[in-house]
Amino acid sequence: MTSQPSHARTEAPEDAKAHLRASVRKARLHRSERRNEELAVALRDHVLQLPAVERAQCVSVYASRPHEPGTLPLISALHDRGVSVLIPCLGDGLQRGWAEYRGADDLVERAPGRPPEPSGTFLPGEALERADVVVVPALAVDVAGTRLGQGGGWYDRALTLARPDAPVVALTFTSEFHVDGALLPRESHDRPVNAVITPQGITSLPA
Repeated sequence: MTSQPSHARTEAPEDAKAHLRASVRKARLHRSERRNEELAVALRDHVLQLPAVERAQCVSVYASRPHEPGTLPLISALHDRGVSVLIPCLGDGLQRGWAEYRGADDLVERAPGRPPEPSGTFLPGEALERADVVVVPALAVDVAGTRLGQGGGWYDRALTLARPDAPVVALTFTSEFHVDGALLPRESHDRPVNAVITPQGITSLPA
């Protein structure tokens, strides 16, 4: 039987993304809680070195779940600096928006598996215009600035409301930053990022 040409076997972008997500999530499970905490501190220190963050008055940061690149040390450090921190949250009818962080005791997990959220006033999606920098989660990032998210498309939609001058910074683990020239699948709705930060350092990208 004649084999199919290689291009006929190429996965559709959504299928390729699904396989990549499964692989990354599986690998993340092998990292200990203590190691994640150490890496979260390294990520914090790198983010705080960004000039855009040093002069920011408002930064949007996701509240990390277990096994994600940790953000709680970063959120706390920004808050201690007097920076307003916007964190994603759900409103009535699963409306997605933001709430302002007011301290560690203010973050609550409203449902199993969901990221912790501030308990303060729900702000609509347009509140992201306040952010001088937007820090987003990533399962992987490539050198072209393509970010692999969790698959719901929430951040791609949310980022359409960010200011054009606000850099979008993805956090990921070192092994998840594709520096070998292998590009991630990108679809028309995927919003590229301006920089990727791993525990090893900062890389600016041609977003």
